[in-house]
Amino acid sequence: MKFKTGLAAIAGVLPASLVAIVLFLTVYSWPAIRFNGFHFLVSNHWNLGNLYADPVTVAGTQVAPGAHYGILFLIVGTLLTTLVALLIALPVGVGAAIFLAEAVPGRLRLWLSFLVELLAAVPSVVFGLWGYVVVIPFLGQHLFPFLSRIFGFVPFFAGPSGSGYGLLTSGFVLSLMIVPLIVATLRDAMVSQPPAIREAVTALGATRFEVVAKVILPSLFRVLVGATILAVGRALGETMAVLMVSGNALNYLPHNIYAPISTMAAFIVSQLDSAMQDPTGMAVRSLAEIALMLSLLSLLINFLARLVLAIENRSARHATIV
Repeated sequence: MKFKTGLAAIAGVLPASLVAIVLFLTVYSWPAIRFNGFHFLVSNHWNLGNLYADPVTVAGTQVAPGAHYGILFLIVGTLLTTLVALLIALPVGVGAAIFLAEAVPGRLRLWLSFLVELLAAVPSVVFGLWGYVVVIPFLGQHLFPFLSRIFGFVPFFAGPSGSGYGLLTSGFVLSLMIVPLIVATLRDAMVSQPPAIREAVTALGATRFEVVAKVILPSLFRVLVGATILAVGRALGETMAVLMVSGNALNYLPHNIYAPISTMAAFIVSQLDSAMQDPTGMAVRSLAEIALMLSLLSLLINFLARLVLAIENRSARHATIV
């Protein structure tokens, strides 16, 4: 009984930590929540105001003169960057996992898997520096003009290709950071599948590709969703790498895939030093409100993923009964 209670206490540390973080952010940012209201989410204007003038009282709250806090451009930038990263990382990650699990001999598989997983150990600032020195010049001078010229008839690919900083660059760098999570999780699940499944399907006349595409991968749908959740969490919260390659757009919605953007996590870091100069503290509390919104966004995405899994399980049980 004591052992069971001890395990329950240890297991409860993580959810308790999550609740504590969300509770802290809510309490600390509550003055900003009351002051900003709903326009915080739908306004596209962030201005710390005059931090060196005497504070003024607005709606019973002291703020810097001219202060206004709206993060619509941050929400859009965060979601678009994560979407672009997933669109790149998912097919690459699934393909790499299939290659490592099905096409590579055992000893070589270990070394190649080790090299892929090393990408997850590279600090994000290293990815950011590599993106700044190598990726931005290449994309800005070569790939972006090519995409704009060839796919200019597609609205989001049309328009000026920019200097290399922006949405697609951020998504590309992020995709390399989340690919190891997808590859490692899916590869381990594929390798652990019983050989009898492959042998039985092969005996029915299926090719090797059909075994993987029609039997192995569908059976690992839950694993793929779980890996995607981990990847989304990493992409949403990534800071330094995005900060160095995104262009740090302020009060600006991207009009094409090359446009500069800013994400919620990167914006908190870039604005924290200036916000701390606000004698009223409202700027820092508004940054805490951004952190709270980012946490709630991550929880919402996890909830939607759980909902997808629940629907999939219900469909599978219904198909089995029928």
